[in-house]
Amino acid sequence: MFGYLQVQKSELLVREFEAYKAVYCGLCKQMGKDYSFVSRLTLSYDCTFYAMLLMSINRSCSGFKDGRCTFNPLKKCKFATSKGNAYHKAAAFSVISVYYKLKDDISDSRFFKRTLCRLLKPLFSHWRKKALKSYSEIDKLADEMMKMQYEIEHSDETSLDRAAHPTAFMIASLFSLDAKDEMQKRVFYEFGYHMGRWIYLVDAADDIEKDKKYGNYNPFVNIKNGETKSPDYITSVLNQSLARAYDAYNLIDVIDFKGILDNMITLGFPAVQNRVVKKLCNESDLEVNNERSI
Repeated sequence: MFGYLQVQKSELLVREFEAYKAVYCGLCKQMGKDYSFVSRLTLSYDCTFYAMLLMSINRSCSGFKDGRCTFNPLKKCKFATSKGNAYHKAAAFSVISVYYKLKDDISDSRFFKRTLCRLLKPLFSHWRKKALKSYSEIDKLADEMMKMQYEIEHSDETSLDRAAHPTAFMIASLFSLDAKDEMQKRVFYEFGYHMGRWIYLVDAADDIEKDKKYGNYNPFVNIKNGETKSPDYITSVLNQSLARAYDAYNLIDVIDFKGILDNMITLGFPAVQNRVVKKLCNESDLEVNNERSI
């Protein structure tokens, strides 16, 4: 995943932030148990959001317990415990996602990054095989997403909708796996689709300058002339996805961690988006100033 699904810490109650950290630490601990100590390095805010959402809709959080951080044994911390499979699913999704990202980087990256990915791939391949035993459907979704994305990025098509569809479809299908009936499945799919679309597009917006520099595919950059979409246009596209995700989210029966999840949807994600767009605005102003000086 990408790490954009963050909380707005300043607007959380102290007990809510402690609960969020407890879920984060709980997922970290579970990843170590399911795969290995090193796998914890792939832990992301996105997978924490996924685990928290699963624990909320299934009401599977069984409490909190005190412990010590694995990376820093001198540090005390709390762990949220779960009686369901939320942590296991989120951990599996994390290692599977990183495995396919490594495959993609091996085929598209420059020498040094490609070499590093080749060194890491056997390790993640082993963890992926372990995840396959219980969560083959997640691996299938990730595999299909990467194949669709590869076809799009190696075509002359620059449509935002088409470019964002593979990630959106994967997240939508992933969320739908936990639906209990057809109506809930439709709601979960809608929420997941627009969250996945937003994640892909905000990541693309964040990488515009890097992709232009190295000639990588980016849906916000015209393939033929290198022209970049304006920050206002990018903002409107991202707002559309967030708004539709929010509408679907309001139809989900969120119970546990509701204050935290509400904070993320209404404040955390928009704050991340604003930081990305602000960076684009600053870069755009810099380009204009450089042109004027010339």
